[in-house]
Amino acid sequence: MRVLVVENMAHSDLGQVGLALQESGAEIDLCQPFTGQALPGDIHGHDALVVLGGEQSAVDDHIHPYLPELARLMRAFADAGKSVLGICLGSQLLARAHGGDNLLGRTREFGWHGVELTAEGKRDPVLSAAGSAFKSFEWHSDSFTLPPGAVHLAQNPAVANQAFRIGRAAYGMQFHFEAGASVVEGWNRTFEGVINRLNPDWLPHYPQHAAKHAQQADEAGLALARAWVATIQHAGGVDTPEMAGVSA
Repeated sequence: MRVLVVENMAHSDLGQVGLALQESGAEIDLCQPFTGQALPGDIHGHDALVVLGGEQSAVDDHIHPYLPELARLMRAFADAGKSVLGICLGSQLLARAHGGDNLLGRTREFGWHGVELTAEGKRDPVLSAAGSAFKSFEWHSDSFTLPPGAVHLAQNPAVANQAFRIGRAAYGMQFHFEAGASVVEGWNRTFEGVINRLNPDWLPHYPQHAAKHAQQADEAGLALARAWVATIQHAGGVDTPEMAGVSA
């Protein structure tokens, strides 16, 4: 099983998703288009696609001209019935790929926040794995409208569209469920200056925040990661007619 993972900035981390993929024996093919590396020209070499977060918006095409191509690639995977996971920026790109609008700078969330499942979310095989409500790490100011045909899966008081599904197994999740405590602590060190400008109280009070929320968030995140990995269908290296290329 081969999984394409697209990073949109340095210091991304697969975290809990990486652990779940490792448990499944998946081969991870990492692509970093923000460095100039080319995205694959079609979907045939991979069984699933993960698109991680980033500091850019989902419509910063003038700064990151690969973004339209990445959105098309996500659409092609989803249209072929292959599993797709978009996290934070990745969720915004998945929404863009399917006709949703990107809402820039509308709502800022940072730190561990509650996420509540909708009625559809409680029936979804991936989202329901974490329970009807859970804590997850958030770091964003952009959001999106639900694309036509999307199933609304999760929300919270700050952001109506925290998670959605398109088709069989293309999931957009605004929250960083992949970011277990070890990932968050790494971000605290790497992005110390950015975090201090964003929330000067975060780092001094981080031990209290972690003691209150980290374990629950870690457990929920790993449950979601394992449930999403379970949706991946191994094609066995055989291309089928419905597995169209990106330009289809």
